[in-house]
Amino acid sequence: MQEIARTRALFIAGFGPIVIEARASRELYCQAFGIPFKEEKDGYLHTESLKGTNSFALWPLPQAAQSCFGTDSWPRDVPIPQAWIEFDVDNVEAATEERESRGYRMLVRNRSEPWGQTVSRFIGPEGLLVGITFTPSMRAEK
Repeated sequence: MQEIARTRALFIAGFGPIVIEARASRELYCQAFGIPFKEEKDGYLHTESLKGTNSFALWPLPQAAQSCFGTDSWPRDVPIPQAWIEFDVDNVEAATEERESRGYRMLVRNRSEPWGQTVSRFIGPEGLLVGITFTPSMRAEK
């Protein structure tokens, strides 16, 4: 019998590809699909207006590496993710402990981000960069 998780995902806080070729990704998602992105000064493209997720973003690999490891280079001993997804939960610390007890190696553990989000991150079995988050700004709308 399958064990029931103590933590339940409440909603998808964000999703998107990890971008290695920024120009090709921009052409595909902006031009081919007509997604209206906001662009941050560091080249991070995101939108909160696409139905199905709270945020869809093209996350450059160097920025993902910086977020997880504090360097612009992704370590060779960790598989490079093709995409990222974040699940908002009630308790990031408990969800992090639960994932660790199941053998997942946390790359980021219970970190408070400048925009108010608390996040832990690990690589899932599919190679996705998975975030466990608590995002207050997204809960105000729910």
